[in-house]
Amino acid sequence: MLLLCLAGALRAQQVVITGRVLYGPAGRPVARTWVVLHQVSMGGGGQAIDSIRSDARGAYALAIRRPDSAAIYVVSTWHAGIAYFSEPIAPGRSTSSLRPLYVYDTTSTGPAVRVTRRLVTVVKEKRDGSRDVLELVELENPGVATRVARDTVRPTWAGAIPPVAIQFRVGQGDVSPQVVTRRGDSVAVYGPLPPGERKQLSYTYVLSATVRRVSLPIDQPTNEVDLLLEDTTAVVTAGKLDSLGLEDIGGRRFARYRTPPLAPRAGVTIAFTERRFAPESLVPLIVGAAGVVLAIGFVVALRRRPTVEDGRRR
Repeated sequence: MLLLCLAGALRAQQVVITGRVLYGPAGRPVARTWVVLHQVSMGGGGQAIDSIRSDARGAYALAIRRPDSAAIYVVSTWHAGIAYFSEPIAPGRSTSSLRPLYVYDTTSTGPAVRVTRRLVTVVKEKRDGSRDVLELVELENPGVATRVARDTVRPTWAGAIPPVAIQFRVGQGDVSPQVVTRRGDSVAVYGPLPPGERKQLSYTYVLSATVRRVSLPIDQPTNEVDLLLEDTTAVVTAGKLDSLGLEDIGGRRFARYRTPPLAPRAGVTIAFTERRFAPESLVPLIVGAAGVVLAIGFVVALRRRPTVEDGRRR
């Protein structure tokens, strides 16, 4: 009886994940393909916990037998050498039905990958005068096949960044950091970009203290550029620009700007305000000057010290 109760309790905890695998351009079911359920911990570790082949309708059903509230789950499948993943699943119900998982053939040619949005966030200057910049770029493949890099010279997509950018780093997003690199003054993506959905790429860089004015290079058609500037008095120059006021983000205030669609070589320039005078910045100078004055006084005192003979004359 106890064993039956335990078995019933385990079944009650179980979460069933259902969905379908479809061939993207035609929406045709993909039968007999392996579908895998992954558990991903918050620390980044992952493991496959269930797998099954899709049926004639491309349908599958997978089970999370012991859901972990501190983990997320995703479903994957492979087609033409490319892995495709579902949206993240946070188990909260006994069943979860996912959107169809579309797969595609691959190509290294076709219409250019589009930049649908470019969000540039510039935080206030640090103590050394430098500024951190975060860019989020949304890419869209308008073709009917997954775009892949032809070789190491011709990436899947590339976009320009300011030549003055230093300390470039790739962040977390829909595009894996392992397939993104800086190539000269451009960001190059060598990973696959499937059609039908926008993929977000993120990266950061630093503007040194000597950079008081920076131009954002627009090297390809860009549907929208959004700016978030913590230096709320910075001056933004563009052919057409909408000022969206101030926005509070995490207790910090940012000035928001947005451009309409931009053509290649359009100008977007940010001129930062000069560093404000801070009394504490004079402390090192004052201390140094005081040291020089004391040293000079000490030398003069030595030169003017009365001798024994001077004392006798007096």
